[in-house]
Amino acid sequence: MKSRKGLVVLAVVLFGALFFAFRYTGGGTDVLLSQRQRLLSAVGSLLESQHYSPKNINNDFSKKLFQKFLDELDGDKSFFLQSDINALQKYELTLDDEIKGAEIRFAPATGIIYEKRLTEVAALYKDILAQPFDFTKEETAMLDGSKMPYAANEAEQKDRWRKLLKYYTLERYVDLVDQREQNKGKKDFQVKTDAELESEARGLVLKAMNKRFDRIKSTVKEEQRFNTFINSVTSLMDPHTDYFAPVEKRSFDEQMSGRFYGIGAQLTEDDFGVKIASIQPGGAAWKSGELAVSDAILKVAQGAAEPVDVAGFATEDVVKLIRGNKGTEVRLTVKKSDGTIKVITMQRDEIVLDETFARSAVVNEGGKKIGYIWLPEFYADYERENGNRCSEDVAREIIKLKKENIQGLVMDLRNNGGGSLYEVIQMVGLFINQGPVVQVRDRDGKANVYGDQRPGTLYDGPLAVLVNELSASASEIFAGAIQDYRRGVVIGSTSTYGKGTVQKTVPFGNVVDMNSGRTDLGAVKLTFQMFYRVNGGSTQLKGIEPDIVLPDSYEYLKIREKDVPHALPWDQINKATYLTWHKDYGHDMVIQHENDRVKQNASLNLLKDNLVWLSKLNDEPASLNISKYRDLQKRIRSTVNQNNTLLRLSQEMNVAPAEVDKDKFFNNPDKNKGERYQAWLRSLKTDMHIGETIKVLNGLATEITKATAAVK
Repeated sequence: MKSRKGLVVLAVVLFGALFFAFRYTGGGTDVLLSQRQRLLSAVGSLLESQHYSPKNINNDFSKKLFQKFLDELDGDKSFFLQSDINALQKYELTLDDEIKGAEIRFAPATGIIYEKRLTEVAALYKDILAQPFDFTKEETAMLDGSKMPYAANEAEQKDRWRKLLKYYTLERYVDLVDQREQNKGKKDFQVKTDAELESEARGLVLKAMNKRFDRIKSTVKEEQRFNTFINSVTSLMDPHTDYFAPVEKRSFDEQMSGRFYGIGAQLTEDDFGVKIASIQPGGAAWKSGELAVSDAILKVAQGAAEPVDVAGFATEDVVKLIRGNKGTEVRLTVKKSDGTIKVITMQRDEIVLDETFARSAVVNEGGKKIGYIWLPEFYADYERENGNRCSEDVAREIIKLKKENIQGLVMDLRNNGGGSLYEVIQMVGLFINQGPVVQVRDRDGKANVYGDQRPGTLYDGPLAVLVNELSASASEIFAGAIQDYRRGVVIGSTSTYGKGTVQKTVPFGNVVDMNSGRTDLGAVKLTFQMFYRVNGGSTQLKGIEPDIVLPDSYEYLKIREKDVPHALPWDQINKATYLTWHKDYGHDMVIQHENDRVKQNASLNLLKDNLVWLSKLNDEPASLNISKYRDLQKRIRSTVNQNNTLLRLSQEMNVAPAEVDKDKFFNNPDKNKGERYQAWLRSLKTDMHIGETIKVLNGLATEITKATAAVK
């Protein structure tokens, strides 16, 4: 393991050094601009020379980049006017030159206009919300600004904002009126007039807008806008080629490893800012003895550096500031519950996010025990010799479940966006007896087959893989391999996400953390290969089509790869040589039986019809007339409530942790964590998709029992 890690890291670092490493010293505007120009050129050179399917960086690319950056800054066309776009039009065909070394002009020029419009709109929404709305008028508002052109002038922009704010106010006003009617006659409840409630509703919208704009002003500054510009460049190649600024690269590494260096405190957010929600026993915050639940965070400083005022920051923004590299110092300026202000200095400790690792439970239904494993992502911590790898964690969960004498196993990959290619290959190997798992092709057309080299299986019983529209990348490799081998049954929505591309990270600049290899200028996550199923088909765009299709809440939302601009096309290569699973007891019969049952299930058909209707509402203008609004909302609530009922089992399943895990769930030293584990367990008991999957596995287990008895 260690030697493999060393080779991978060496290859990536050498690549980065060869093409793009550059050093800089000092500060000042000229140095900063020069640094940005070199970074932008380095990214462009990387894309043209190493991307799997690069687009030529020419005038056509420049035109697309021009609109892409504007969309990233103002996708709903709330700020820019058409005159602003016209003024910036002179840069439309020069952005390819900027990428290739010319002076960077477009992003700074756009930033000046953006900040001007931001200030104007901040005053505009306050002026609009100072006046009452008339909800009896016949008006509509298009809530999706991307479907409209830029406002022709300030008057049109003001009218758009007026309608949007009127809709937000209408939402809150109706809620307040309903609360008044429900609480009339109750002791100490103050009954307000319609006018008072309308004023209160505008106040709530004003507070929300102030918070939104404070965050924009605090976080969308020049540096962030430049990072967004680079990301606009990378995303034109394909949706999964991204630039990570240093703090974003650290966040990405943390997600992949399930570990980070922080203070061991959970944060929450309310109308007054970001506060401490809970403190993890044994963490830096707990050891300090100075930080307490409900302390409000005012400022965050990196060691002795100038503190950053976090007023207007969202929770995730503050989290990024508090986390950092191993052993570094962070200083929090907090406001205590008694009003005193205190500066607390802490050394960052390692925090393990074990709640993001694989976990399991046992379902007792239909007279059989079925194991259930939830895997949120294909994580891999290669920075540490003993770091968590999902394949090893899943193997441990399987061993636990086998001791519980399970007769079937569910691998739940819903919402699993992927992760390590190596880990998914190892994980498929837990269920098959050697053979290819995935094919990978590079930009030169050369395809390599990667597979399980270990003889034997860890688990050879009935298997089901549960997926949905957000199961992507490594999840699709796993589900596709299990399906191609006829090793198990894939169950879920009509298709998975459809991501068939492979990425690697290429660092830029000087190393700032020797433990992780992170650098001061971040990295690019670059698409450099495509993967294919062993049957030769790509998962790109098409995803995996389950053996058994079940409707779910996301089915008709446009969130798959095929709905994303600049996605690479589908293709196929030659089939690999592999043998299907030898224990094929009732596989096709059980699938056919379940599909027939689903087609005839009136509840599932009703759920499907409801989802189709709800999805179409997104494309329609919203009424600002209170009567029409109420009528539509009543129907929406009724439909959503009906869907929630249909997505829940009417009778709870018997679900419990494995015997060895009971203390983790019910006697966890971290009380909050223990309660979250218990809440997760409860959520499984009424999950319709899990319930349907259990029925399939019970059917397979029954067929295996029959076949085994017949052989005897």
